[in-house]
Amino acid sequence: MSDEHGNAQQQEGIESGESILLIDDHEEEVSEDGRKVRRRGIYLLPNLLTTGAMFAGFYAVIAGMGGDFRHACVAIIVAMFLDGLDGRVARLTNTQSAFGAQYDSLSDLLAFGVAPALICFSWALSTLGKAGWTVCFIYVACAALRLARFNVQLGTQDKRFFVGLASPSAAGLVVFMVWALYENQVAPTGFVALLAAFVTFTAGALMVLNIRYYSFKDLDMKNRVPFIAMILVVLVFVIVSWDPPIVLFSMAIMYALSGPAMGLYVRRAKWLKVARLDALTRQDAANSEQVHAEPDFPSPGQVEKEKQQ
Repeated sequence: MSDEHGNAQQQEGIESGESILLIDDHEEEVSEDGRKVRRRGIYLLPNLLTTGAMFAGFYAVIAGMGGDFRHACVAIIVAMFLDGLDGRVARLTNTQSAFGAQYDSLSDLLAFGVAPALICFSWALSTLGKAGWTVCFIYVACAALRLARFNVQLGTQDKRFFVGLASPSAAGLVVFMVWALYENQVAPTGFVALLAAFVTFTAGALMVLNIRYYSFKDLDMKNRVPFIAMILVVLVFVIVSWDPPIVLFSMAIMYALSGPAMGLYVRRAKWLKVARLDALTRQDAANSEQVHAEPDFPSPGQVEKEKQQ
């Protein structure tokens, strides 16, 4: 009798949705055909790629702390590739979810926030003492703020642009600098450490400033493209293969500068437009004053009539 009662309770627990495991199944609310529906479980493929990116970031931390900066930087590149792939795979397979978005942000904080800061600290910033780890913490905090702001603004911003430098790009700016100098056997002297601190701080600041960066999310990966596009892709691979650390660091610098340059160009266009409108307004006002200031000369007929009178 007691066994039947226990089985009944277990069956009741299963039917009510309670898991018999110590970890409850994930459940979230999704929209289907305009209706709110609660679904259990998570999508495996995109979250598997996110886990791979997080593992690459964790390995980069271990390698950087061990002085193996070459493999640490390569691990960050792997994390970048997987991070860019998981979102596109989720969109192509229609497996997007709120859980995946949050999980991706946590993975990005490790791979592109904590890992680059610790790699740079292990290579050069440790020689600066408290100033070194302070700069590293500022970078990590800016990465966390950047990701939190991205999650809040998700779905409301123009997908063609990022507001602030994306965390993978900021990580590339820091990590590729370390890789380029390390491969060229540049010793982390006092000046080099200050330079690394400046680049790390700048990368963190660019993540939280209201500067727009082109996101490349509007590139069409499913439809046909001109044949020259494939030639350009091959050319990029060839150029990167010449000297990966230097070329990648140069590309990271150019992309980091593209945001402020685009912002200055837009502001300059607005200033010129305002200046032209102001000049036209002043010219119209001057013409109006000139018309009102001109004397009212009598016509030839009026002069002749006055003479006859």
